[in-house]
Amino acid sequence: MSLTASLDASIVTATPGEEAVVPLQVLNSGSTVEEYRFEMVGSCAAWAAVEPQSLSLYPGNSGTVEVRFRPPRDSSVLAGESAFGIRVVPTSEPGEAVVPEGRVTVLPFTDLTGELVPRASHGSRRGTHQFAVDNRGNVPVTVGLGARSGTERARITFTEPELRIGPGKAEFGTLRVKPAKRMWRGTPLTHPFQATATAAAPEGQEPLEPVVVDGSYQQEAILPRWLPRAIAVAVVLILAAGGLWYGLLRPAVKSAAREAITPEAVASAAAEESKKPGAASGGDSSGDSTGGDTASSSGGKQGASAGSNGTGGPGASPSSAADAASAAAPTSAHAQVRDAVGGGSTTATALQVPDTHTFRLTDIVVQNPQGDAGTITVSSGQDSPVLRLALENFRDSDYHFVTPILVTPGGKVTMTVDCRKVGKPVNAPTPSRCAESLLLGGTMQPKS
Repeated sequence: MSLTASLDASIVTATPGEEAVVPLQVLNSGSTVEEYRFEMVGSCAAWAAVEPQSLSLYPGNSGTVEVRFRPPRDSSVLAGESAFGIRVVPTSEPGEAVVPEGRVTVLPFTDLTGELVPRASHGSRRGTHQFAVDNRGNVPVTVGLGARSGTERARITFTEPELRIGPGKAEFGTLRVKPAKRMWRGTPLTHPFQATATAAAPEGQEPLEPVVVDGSYQQEAILPRWLPRAIAVAVVLILAAGGLWYGLLRPAVKSAAREAITPEAVASAAAEESKKPGAASGGDSSGDSTGGDTASSSGGKQGASAGSNGTGGPGASPSSAADAASAAAPTSAHAQVRDAVGGGSTTATALQVPDTHTFRLTDIVVQNPQGDAGTITVSSGQDSPVLRLALENFRDSDYHFVTPILVTPGGKVTMTVDCRKVGKPVNAPTPSRCAESLLLGGTMQPKS
């Protein structure tokens, strides 16, 4: 073999981020000039090199090249010892290559960074943060977590007291900030604090400075600031709604009965009053609570006596007119209607006036005990109804007419209910139908 190569030192120590140099001696023991090429072998080939990369020697001469180790200062090259070799290849005889070997030791180093996510939190009861610690060194480290509060009005705790972090890895610790006292209302209060991460220094190195990250927690009031204003607005709206009901809607409902007295009804009543002095024809007054015919003894007798005087012509005496007036008998009637939702309206007859009598309607009482919703219409056989009411506006309502509403002979007083929603009585199951009742009063007198 015409080649001899040897390292000045077979054991090399390299510091990350710095350069370590080891000389390599090469001897040409052959008889011809030879050029030698150098190749790094081993895990350190990525960060080690031979300079120069080739060397020419005369026979019997020797030369020196430098093997340079440059480990980067990051987590890609782990601390520890690894083997390496330099392959020395003669250009003319590649099969005569030699490989001097050695060992390189990469020293450990620690590089920590920290980040608080989020940097600032807010809430009424507590704030939560994630403390991210990143190990950019080449050895695993155990990091102790701690925190310092800028005030005495907040307590800061970690769910994990320490983290074990490998080279090139990041771990998270959960940090919670809890105020010492609750704040029900008022201006938000800010609690500043610092989170720290402390790692032990590698053997033989100086102690490391802890990683310090600033953060803050804003304590908010439990009751939102808009709540008092919202309560005040709600109270104003409720008072306005009550004033609207009592000032506008309720009087409108009460006046519905007065509006139901049409000019035609008033004219008819006046015409009947003008005919009062004449003699009335005989007949029986009738009326009961179910709308059937029930004879009134006083009305029958008075009708008979009035009938004996004829048809109320010019020969009728004042005494016969007085008898006709006294023949008017107080009469009341009652009707009840049960109507289902969506089935159309339901009508019931409260009073059927005989063909020989006229009914003078003076009082109406309508009842909605369940609180149903819909419409109720009271008619007297004329074109316009006497009353048309919305059920949701009342439970009990009564109407009294100074000028009676006249129901002509053969006419009837009816109640029609159109149910839209069945009400629910207090402390009782919901009925299946709307239920309304009508009570009316007046006088029945023979027609003149």
